[in-house]
Amino acid sequence: MSTDKSHQTSRGIEITDEVIEKLVEEAEAGYDPKILKNRGGRPPLGSAPASVVAVRLDPDLRTAVEAQAEADGTTASDIIRRAIRAYVHVA
Repeated sequence: MSTDKSHQTSRGIEITDEVIEKLVEEAEAGYDPKILKNRGGRPPLGSAPASVVAVRLDPDLRTAVEAQAEADGTTASDIIRRAIRAYVHVA
């Protein structure tokens, strides 16, 4: 059994000593703020920043919501938001 562990960036680039050295050199040289991307945060869900509301679900309901989300290719949070909007008649 091998204990060798490879590490990768989120884009699949293997992180080697050479990659780390290059990144250190770039950082030490400084970055031009004009070329840096603003990644922002999560996209807005409505007219203002969203807040978190804790909701308790029994195991069967949670399983059903998660299964529906997977079938729809979305998240449980999105399923719950859509259900609440439909219930309170908000677009």
